[in-house]
Amino acid sequence: MDSGYLSALNEQQREAVRHGETAEGLLGHALLIIAGAGSGKTNTLAYRVAHLIVQGGDPRRMLLLTFSRRASVEMTRRVEHIVGSTSGTEVARLSWAGTFHAIGARLLREYAPHIGLDPNFSIHDREDAADLMNLVRHELNLSTKEARFPRKETCLSIYSRVINTEAPLEEVLEEVFPWCRDWAAELRELFSAYVEAKQRQAILDYDDLLLYWARMMSVPDLAANVAARFDHVLVDEYQDTNHLQASILVALKPDGRGLTVVGDDAQAIYSFRAATIRNILDFPAQFDAPVKVVTLDRNYRSTQPILEASNAVIGLAKERFTKNLWTDRPSDQRPWLVTVNDEIAQAKYIATQILENREAGIGLRSQAVLFRASHHSSILEVELTRRNIPYVKFGGLKFLDTAHVKDLLSLLRWSENLKDRVSGFRILQLLPGIGPKTAGTILDRISQALSPLEGLSSFAPPKAAKIAWLDFIELMQRLRGNLTGWPSELDAVREWYRPYLEQRWEDAHIRDADLAQLLQIAHGFPSRERFLTEVTLDPPDAASDQSGPPFLDEDYLILSTIHSAKGQEWRSVFVLNTVDGCIPSDLGVGSEADIEEERRLLYVAMTRAKDDLHLTMPYRFHVHNQVGSGDRHVTATRTRFIPSSILSKFEQRVWSEERAAAVTAPTVAGKVDLTASVRQMWK
Repeated sequence: MDSGYLSALNEQQREAVRHGETAEGLLGHALLIIAGAGSGKTNTLAYRVAHLIVQGGDPRRMLLLTFSRRASVEMTRRVEHIVGSTSGTEVARLSWAGTFHAIGARLLREYAPHIGLDPNFSIHDREDAADLMNLVRHELNLSTKEARFPRKETCLSIYSRVINTEAPLEEVLEEVFPWCRDWAAELRELFSAYVEAKQRQAILDYDDLLLYWARMMSVPDLAANVAARFDHVLVDEYQDTNHLQASILVALKPDGRGLTVVGDDAQAIYSFRAATIRNILDFPAQFDAPVKVVTLDRNYRSTQPILEASNAVIGLAKERFTKNLWTDRPSDQRPWLVTVNDEIAQAKYIATQILENREAGIGLRSQAVLFRASHHSSILEVELTRRNIPYVKFGGLKFLDTAHVKDLLSLLRWSENLKDRVSGFRILQLLPGIGPKTAGTILDRISQALSPLEGLSSFAPPKAAKIAWLDFIELMQRLRGNLTGWPSELDAVREWYRPYLEQRWEDAHIRDADLAQLLQIAHGFPSRERFLTEVTLDPPDAASDQSGPPFLDEDYLILSTIHSAKGQEWRSVFVLNTVDGCIPSDLGVGSEADIEEERRLLYVAMTRAKDDLHLTMPYRFHVHNQVGSGDRHVTATRTRFIPSSILSKFEQRVWSEERAAAVTAPTVAGKVDLTASVRQMWK
């Protein structure tokens, strides 16, 4: 078939897309695509999948792994468009496209009878997993120790890191949680009991979805069965994978044939999630057969001066795949490196520049302010509010973390699996007259009954709960029997929950709008089980994902942490606090690997800018409540990632409010007295 449709790609992109097309069965050896920032990574991967289909590959035998459901949906849409416009016919859909965790959940349900799992297992999100960890922690009397035992969130983080890095507990404690190393024996006991509790209750947490998948792939017969289902495995954002995910891929494609991974080592910034840059750096040596490496270094986003400055910053990295981004977008404007007196002056400078940009035709939504940590923007937010500049800040309370949304999801999750004590404990205490002790008694009764639903419905509730109990049991019977059908049953749950919503919160109408949105989202899923799985593993966007002043405006500024900004782009970008102590963070200089990741964070922030980039450097910071010295001012120095050797790549500026006012103050000839005319208005 004519491959003229590939003419939309550049030479390196076409090389990546066509890799292996002449090999028998279209399977070439493993392919690594090093895709620089703004180099058309998503488009290249979509064209690669489409080209495999056009050349005769079966889309039902392709596994596409992404890091968000949104990315997999977008990728699938692009592939279908490319194939449809090329062949003119409708083809089978990519039936195996999704996140690592979602695909893992799907495979585990299919293979559950063969690996000792209950096919109806529930999936706990991080908050529910932490709550279960806490219940086990109390049962083991670890919360009553004389010395302070780690909190539930810390315990879960330690457990998660051990699982995802496949490292010994003692090593994880020593390197990442040194303040907890004296608790190694107790933590091991806790984690063992936590695993047993999950298995009794037919629960998997996020980490289990990868752990059980990886363990399944270590059994030869099962591994061969799963691997035989896929001719091609394609992975996006490979620099963000952890040890467990890499081991799954090697088990799926032991010789590398049919495996494509795409990523950028320069954008590896998620080690706090146990991702390791070693996966992508070591990939070429992973297989016996040679791995094809294709580098995409043409940037379609930024101007050449922005790229030259970004290249200079990342060029000082200790280890990397060598690439220098380039573009055909020339400009005379280098990135600004701006020194200001303090954080207040920084806020005023940025607000002033944002308004000037707006007057020059750059809308607020085309501008963004990025920062290393969420609290860095607090002074700026005050200034934006003072100047009536609307903004949205990414990094606030998550949609699924809000209490009312969690209530509804917990009820659905519990109706799916009555062994789930965390969900049941939460829901039972909504009912009047039922507290923690009674809820625990009910859950014990359910766990001992031959029929969990019979154990629940036969319970004699306290007098205060008698009327509410009847309605609740009727609802649970409908949900357990699938009598209402999906997604109508979610509407029934919302109606049942509304009185509790109105009793608990003054802003019930606002929260009910969130529940209406949840119902709308539910219509996109074929079943309750698929909805609960997907919405837990990849939470939806919502107003609750964002924080900022309430406003009704057609335009608003974007505030975001650098981590949240990855994958985004804006015409004008401001990076706050480009000084040592902020970038790199004081907490990010524990090892050379930590420092290198901080360097990559700055690189990611800089490469978000299309036309205009400002790095601001407050000279002084006001530090509060320091032990022994109280409040005081400290001086800051330019980030070590912009040494003197690369300063020529930047336009340097010293800014002060007084100097800016002097420059912009108009010169007026003559003098006029307006007081009389103002008095005359009221006569």
